[in-house]
Amino acid sequence: MRTEVIEGNNTKPSAPLLAQRYPRMVTKDGHSTLQMEGAHGKGLAYLKDAWGILMDMRWRWMMLVFSASFVLHWLVFAVLWYLLAEMNGDLEIDHDSPPENHTICVKYITSFTAAFSFSLETQLTIGYGTMFPSGDCPSAIALLAIQMVLGLMLEAFITGAFVAKIARPKNRALSIRFTYSAVVTHREGKPYLMFQVANTRPSPLTSVRISAVLYEERENGQLYQTSVDFHLDSITSEECPFFIFPLTYYHSITPSSPLAILLQREAHRHFELVVFLSATQEGTGETCQRRTSYLPSEIMLHHHFASMLARGSKGEYQIKMENFDKTVPELPAADSKSSKRTDMEIRINGQHIDNFQICETRLTE
Repeated sequence: MRTEVIEGNNTKPSAPLLAQRYPRMVTKDGHSTLQMEGAHGKGLAYLKDAWGILMDMRWRWMMLVFSASFVLHWLVFAVLWYLLAEMNGDLEIDHDSPPENHTICVKYITSFTAAFSFSLETQLTIGYGTMFPSGDCPSAIALLAIQMVLGLMLEAFITGAFVAKIARPKNRALSIRFTYSAVVTHREGKPYLMFQVANTRPSPLTSVRISAVLYEERENGQLYQTSVDFHLDSITSEECPFFIFPLTYYHSITPSSPLAILLQREAHRHFELVVFLSATQEGTGETCQRRTSYLPSEIMLHHHFASMLARGSKGEYQIKMENFDKTVPELPAADSKSSKRTDMEIRINGQHIDNFQICETRLTE
């Protein structure tokens, strides 16, 4: 088995670290794939966090829940109005000419369909028409007040949930993109693990923070977590103050780095690098977060990212997002052992000026 060491850049450009695919813990778009089995009280915990469940629902399920809640509310009070009419004896009399000693609670409720129609009209305040409650029936007035109060509470809850779901920072985070692959490249002879992140909307983000956790499954079945630090060029602070163009984050692979051994080809150990980005929206001040993960099969050894920065016709900066996920193999560096050097001397008019070396390099695979 041929071993490649990442401390030097004189090796042949390689494919991803591992070809084998493993189930991932965090998907590329940041969703967790972990499943909780055998947890007690799981249903009760969900009911206690009804608001959080609504916020995490997809829109189609949220619309279904809201529609069903309105229909259920109308049905429940339709049953109550029908029972009131039955107990008051309104179902068996002629509402156009009722007995003199009989007070009709709700005019023209003679069936459950009419009771449902009255409940719908009461909730939506669209006007009663021929059906209306009698002011001489206290039970009808009390039930009307209860339905109106509960109906207003339901409408306020649903309206608030819609506004909160539309305005939540998670939607802003969808415009943040990570590169599909990470690369291991060399700068000044030192290996670095790199990935890129882009803000695809013109509105900038501020106070950008990057953190990463390395998850590795050990032989005892435990999931071991290690923090991995990334930095941005020569910015010394932990936050990037301005995020509008793509950023490239680096991790120096030193002997003390947790990735130093894992990124060697003879290691064949599965791991997952989960990257977290948090930023503040400039307009609202809310914090949004985006996540992604990299498996060994998504880390390209001896590659670097293609350039995205260009100039327009008027000299303005342009970002070519079509190059965002493109990687370029590193060219092998010259090997001093396989190169032939020839000393040459420069003379002008017989006077010694300088000397230099011609290095004939033979690139081998």
